[in-house]
Amino acid sequence: MAAWPARLSPRHFSAPTVDAVMAEERAASFAKRSIKTSAKLAGLRMAVTMMDITTLEGKDTPGKVAYLCRKALQPAEPKYNVPPCAAVCIYPNMVRYARKFLGANSPVRIASVATAFPSGQYPLRTKLEEVRRATGDGADEIDMVIDRGAFLAGDHARVFDEIAATKEACGPAHLKAILETGELVTYDNVRLASEIAMQAGADFIKTSTGKVSPGATMPVTLVMLEAIRDYFFATGMRIGMKPAGGIRTAKQALAYLVMVKETLGEDWLTPELFRFGATSLLNDVLMQIAKTVDGNYQGADYFSLP
Repeated sequence: MAAWPARLSPRHFSAPTVDAVMAEERAASFAKRSIKTSAKLAGLRMAVTMMDITTLEGKDTPGKVAYLCRKALQPAEPKYNVPPCAAVCIYPNMVRYARKFLGANSPVRIASVATAFPSGQYPLRTKLEEVRRATGDGADEIDMVIDRGAFLAGDHARVFDEIAATKEACGPAHLKAILETGELVTYDNVRLASEIAMQAGADFIKTSTGKVSPGATMPVTLVMLEAIRDYFFATGMRIGMKPAGGIRTAKQALAYLVMVKETLGEDWLTPELFRFGATSLLNDVLMQIAKTVDGNYQGADYFSLP
């Protein structure tokens, strides 16, 4: 998607006020929908195709990254007909190992966190160098963290400019802007940060790093989905959404898919426009798929850890 032209960078940003009560009530309603068995199985397999499975630990090694890539390519035994995951999400210095394992034409993309993940507290020059290194090593997508300190201090222009500069540094790679909603305090701030990120050229907006609590919640995600909807109506541009952090069960994943469909429509039910940040989610979804196919649960240890 095209970046917002730098010459049009606005110096003042505004967003609609969020009705917190309505957002929370509507978000809660999506978790109460009844989904029949055939639709449930299709939804679970769809959820797998939308997962960015992640390892973001200090003890990450090339071997662990290769294992993650193998899991993303074939999450379960062939009899379960489970498609590959959307991406692996890793630190920049692990990108070259993932690219070596996956090769050039893999269905699994390589996403790399950057811009001083998870704090965002590095100079811009250093952040951009990290982005260029990751894309140069083969990253297809960059998950950047916005500067929450600048945002909360009211320096919205700085946040915009850093996202726009990061988008330029990405080259052909897609950019996901992580808002870290758990630190933004209010729904109004989440809505405004979403607006800024989209205007600055982000291809996706993402809730969280997974390193701060709370991570993704359904009301916060709904606020961001509504921002995406309104941006699409205003510009014709489709921006993607990635809730991350705290989504652990298949039931939760299905509720998020219902929310996406009813807020944005079926066009967004694709890995091109919707992702889950998934660390522990994948195995629960695989357990539910096995239950639906076999008629009984497999133990949690039946599936390898992501």
